[in-house]
Amino acid sequence: MSILLVVLGFILLVIGGEFLVRSSVALSFKFNISKMVIGMTVVSFATSAPELLVSVQAAFSGSPAIAINNVIGSNIANIGLVLGITALVSTIGVDRSFYRLNWPVMMVFSMALYYFLSNDLVLSMWEGGVLFAGLILFLVVLVRSARKDVGSDEVDDTLAVVSNFKIIIWLLIGAAALYFGSEWLVEGSKEIALAMGISEAVIGVSLIAIGTSVPELAASVIAAAKQEKAISLGNLIGSNIFNIGSVLGLTALVKSIPVTAPEILTNDIIWMLGFAAILVPLIFLPKKLQINRIKGLVLVGAYGVFMFLIFTNK
Repeated sequence: MSILLVVLGFILLVIGGEFLVRSSVALSFKFNISKMVIGMTVVSFATSAPELLVSVQAAFSGSPAIAINNVIGSNIANIGLVLGITALVSTIGVDRSFYRLNWPVMMVFSMALYYFLSNDLVLSMWEGGVLFAGLILFLVVLVRSARKDVGSDEVDDTLAVVSNFKIIIWLLIGAAALYFGSEWLVEGSKEIALAMGISEAVIGVSLIAIGTSVPELAASVIAAAKQEKAISLGNLIGSNIFNIGSVLGLTALVKSIPVTAPEILTNDIIWMLGFAAILVPLIFLPKKLQINRIKGLVLVGAYGVFMFLIFTNK
């Protein structure tokens, strides 16, 4: 039954995320918001909805380790798994905004999260507010710095003519799917962790993290296979920033998140920082501003080592 709950939870999160993205983009067109802004804000927030719902649900159900490691694991998976597999399908070009804005901001958010958690072993309400306020500031800077862009390849033009009735139906389906998907995924994962004798932190950084990253992985691989530019390193880094700023930030604003599993600080978040830091030498050596198949293989291999160590040491 617990495995069935996890599988159904995964499916509902994918469905809910897709409907929420579609309805959010369509609604944004109704308010005449530019495609560029939609791609960088509305779509980013909508694709972070699975992580947000799972983290809030875990925090309120007494599983703070799942709430924190869901984000940490998702950030690791975005770089090691999603970016790695996407690069194996097709070489990814890296624009200058990577080292000018996106990567430095991601490192600041990552280091801030580490400091907040290690300082008093809890992500408090005011610390969550700081993370969320930082995210808003980042989005303002991001939109202003990208004013020269004419649009976003990520946004489907056909969503501009969707009826209001269909938007409402999509919103209801997305909200319901995300709610029940997050509830079933957390509940099933907790039962699996109990049955296997492993910690909820391990489940959060592995099973749940991969599950909430499935939409990004599917979209990235499909886009790469079609030789489209709908996926980029900047988008994935932006997703990592959103995960820390919105998911953990908003969750902590609702309920303070204590660190109940010591390995979160001694192991898991160190891996997250390591995957973020390795992007710099990986992008500039030996070929600059691109991630080819060999580099993608390195990332996937590193992610495999991470998963192996997670399950063998805990």
